[in-house]
Amino acid sequence: MPDPYAVDIEACRERQKRLLREMELAGLDLVLLTRGESIQWLTGAYVGPLFAPVAAIDAAGHVTLVLPSRKLSLRVAADELAGYEEKWHSTLRDEQRTASNDVLIAILKKRSDRVGGEWSQLGPRLLAEFGGDVENVEPLMFQLRRHKSPDELRMLARANDANRAMYAHAREIVRPGINELDVYNQLHAVAVSELGEALTYFGQDFQANSRGGPPRNRTIKEGELVILDLGVGFRGFYSDNARTLAVGGQPTEQQQQAWQRICEVFPLVESFVRPGASCRELFEKVQSQLDASGPWVFNHHLGHGVGYAPHEGPHLNPHWDDVFQEGDYFTAEPGLYHDDLQHGIRLEENYVVTAAGIERVTDYPLEL
Repeated sequence: MPDPYAVDIEACRERQKRLLREMELAGLDLVLLTRGESIQWLTGAYVGPLFAPVAAIDAAGHVTLVLPSRKLSLRVAADELAGYEEKWHSTLRDEQRTASNDVLIAILKKRSDRVGGEWSQLGPRLLAEFGGDVENVEPLMFQLRRHKSPDELRMLARANDANRAMYAHAREIVRPGINELDVYNQLHAVAVSELGEALTYFGQDFQANSRGGPPRNRTIKEGELVILDLGVGFRGFYSDNARTLAVGGQPTEQQQQAWQRICEVFPLVESFVRPGASCRELFEKVQSQLDASGPWVFNHHLGHGVGYAPHEGPHLNPHWDDVFQEGDYFTAEPGLYHDDLQHGIRLEENYVVTAAGIERVTDYPLEL
């Protein structure tokens, strides 16, 4: 049977064309990509966190990709593929980036005058090779990654299949007396079973009577709230959404009131978001709305994009001044926290921005 989630070569080539248009506008002859997320966006190659692939695209659209030698059989959209020695006698080499960069430099015999690179992960070897005169294209790559193509949305939806299954199972097992580690282990097993393969990431919040964090060797107690802010990695794509469960199934009056206040945020999000709308303005509206729920507090971001990283643009956060764009895939995660809630509630939905507004893509129950 064909793999419905195999790398879509045509879609990768379309993304390459989008980058080429930006290169032409910026007058760049060559772009070097060293972030794993950018390389996967451009070519479809996902190799995991232990390795250091590198890719280059020139003004003619020729894509050169250097992968660990054991990954050369991957399905990728590249015109020239080469391998570097990532292991010696089965031992991982320490100098992964140096090894891959050396192979790329040997291939790129013709030097370019106008070069773009991702500064935070470019490294001194490539900077030295191009005279230290490399323009920073990292903001451009973050911007290009925001617009999700149909193949990317398909992968994100598949990652969310694991979340749906995990939340359904959590509602069956979260009872007084269960250990947080047991919840973590069972949810991990559910996600693996649903996807039918190893996860490329698993996180993030599994604690009871807490704002969040990794599971502890601790028994969950009657009356507490458990914030399950869950995410998996499916072939390098991430999921991220949250539900909160009342241990024992009977939330207190205060817990139910806080839950209702949080639920009222989502109609505001859905009526406000459209291409061109301000993410900061939406954050401020929600902050003002939830501030009226004192003494309960809302004191974190409202959400963020998801894709090749668990957090990317757009940022629903006062530290950024993003605007929503068609094709954005983002979370909205209002919360309220206080000791008398034991210790708080966070609910998180996922949306895709369309030409007319937004579409919610998380349809699992919100109830406590």
